[in-house]
Amino acid sequence: MPSTNGHGPKRAILYARISTDEQARSGYPLAQQIEALRDHSAREGYEVLEEVVDAGQSGASLERPGMDRVRDLVAEGGVSVVLAQDRGRFAREPAYHYLLRREFEEHDTKIRALNDRGDDSPEGELTDGILDQLAKYERAKIAERTRRGMMRKAKVVARPAYGFRYNEARDALVVCEAEMAMVEKVFRLAAVGFGQHTIQTRLFREGVPSPTGKQQWDWRKIKRIVYNDAYRAHTFEEISGLLPPEVAATLDANKEYGVQWYNRQRVTERTVSEPDGNGRRSYRKRRTFR
Repeated sequence: MPSTNGHGPKRAILYARISTDEQARSGYPLAQQIEALRDHSAREGYEVLEEVVDAGQSGASLERPGMDRVRDLVAEGGVSVVLAQDRGRFAREPAYHYLLRREFEEHDTKIRALNDRGDDSPEGELTDGILDQLAKYERAKIAERTRRGMMRKAKVVARPAYGFRYNEARDALVVCEAEMAMVEKVFRLAAVGFGQHTIQTRLFREGVPSPTGKQQWDWRKIKRIVYNDAYRAHTFEEISGLLPPEVAATLDANKEYGVQWYNRQRVTERTVSEPDGNGRRSYRKRRTFR
């Protein structure tokens, strides 16, 4: 395909993306993104080669079906510009945006967003780079404020551990004696050296009902009981350092306490691609738990 630089035709690829979280908050504004890009292309005299969308794809990774399609089209040549509504549609990380820009430049293709502030000069690139970093900082601050707000407002944020119930006011836990007897049984079996699968078999043979009412216990539930801090004794000194002073003041310094943790696990989801054996690529979600 001939080069589009100089006096040749100006050809554009329109790219729109929306993440799963954005879908939940605001529906599916992909159509609005594409419409804005069509209008811009018409004003600038671009010939639109293809409209590419990534629905439900995070901008935290470049491994997206739509973005792979864009990169393949650019590599074929003849693309003047790849357009998106804003710079965050290409990637949330400024480093990924830089990599795409350098990759596209090798094929005489520019990467443009409708909210670009700079131009192709060093000063213009510096301006956009600073704005990318500020946008990343603002997203992090919003996420932190949201998390703190939820923690302040949440009185009860999850179901209590097996063996406990909320009191009528739902501001404290009380022991469920029948369930706690099962917890004690699990710990006694673990104390003599039985593994979780052996404990699972023993409970099944003895007809001990599982927390879900099924005949057989889930071995993962057994593991969560054995390693759960809610059943372990912690001194007042250990606990008080974890709590706000007004909460620690309500505890008895001569007693021991268990701990039920919240917000200790962070789930990160990203898309990964791999060859499907037919000359194409397949995509799947990978979750990382920390």
